[in-house]
Amino acid sequence: MKFLVVRFSSIGDIVLTESVVRCLKGQMHNAEIHYLTKDVFIDLVKHNPNISKVHVLMNDWSKLIQSLQAENFDYIIDLHHNLRTKKLKWALKIKSFSFPKRNIEKYIYTRFKYNLLPRNEHVVDRYFSAVSKLNIKNDNQPNRFFINNDNKIALEKIGLIEKGYLAVAIGAQFNTKKLPVEKLISVLKKSNLPIVLLGNAQDDTNAQEIINKLISQEVHSFCGKFNLLQSASLVQQAAVLLTHDTGLMHIAACFETPIVSVWGNTTPELGMYPYTPTRIDQAVLIEVKGLICRPCSKIGFQNCPKGHFSCMNLQDAEEISDEIRKKTLN
Repeated sequence: MKFLVVRFSSIGDIVLTESVVRCLKGQMHNAEIHYLTKDVFIDLVKHNPNISKVHVLMNDWSKLIQSLQAENFDYIIDLHHNLRTKKLKWALKIKSFSFPKRNIEKYIYTRFKYNLLPRNEHVVDRYFSAVSKLNIKNDNQPNRFFINNDNKIALEKIGLIEKGYLAVAIGAQFNTKKLPVEKLISVLKKSNLPIVLLGNAQDDTNAQEIINKLISQEVHSFCGKFNLLQSASLVQQAAVLLTHDTGLMHIAACFETPIVSVWGNTTPELGMYPYTPTRIDQAVLIEVKGLICRPCSKIGFQNCPKGHFSCMNLQDAEEISDEIRKKTLN
């Protein structure tokens, strides 16, 4: 039986599909699994031993369809479920299964603050509804994340030791998911561990500001210096990860790494909290409760729609520091 699993973006969403891939491979006799995604996200899936081949979303739609038709898939497992995947399924004309995105419920929740989303339903649970008719069951194990040897960081080469530093994912796709730099500095001032800053090249300016303000502490910035898999390797080997609601949070959940995640305009109730089914105490979620404007979006904005940014400006730096310390001691 030959399957095409489809998820185009983004980092966290793709990481969270691994459970479906694993269970499909393990529970369906002779399953051959291919994966279709954007080229920028190939590294997230190409080292997965349960995936036989990765296909790339092309600008040349006709060429893409032709290449996929040549594979003679039996089923499409649509874990993106948008207009583009609808077009894809129509073109391939094979049986497909998709999952409920809960877009209406999300709209009501973000627009009117009335939560109709199923209680404690994680996105992973929604994904599994796409394969329920194939009798594929969730094994209730964490997602796995695969890093090839070339991208595993040898800590001794950069002056660090395993489980001996605090990793900090300082970036996020949207600014309303990020702690203001001054607030983040206040949190990190309390750290008694070396600090490793992770992010892309656009985060380097904030990283340098943090380094300049924490001159008495050991702070390393690898923002824009390591690729995603290399950053994941540093997360895997960290004592704790401090993160926003972002991709590295979901990658950390695949490992034993304790997580302290700080939430701004989004909320865990949307279903994208760390997936840790066997390690309930692995992650602590910190958010400003009681704000009538949260969640203002299911993803985020570059600027606070209300102008006050209370969801992050009112975060208690002392509380975040204490949670990091507790995770370090566990």
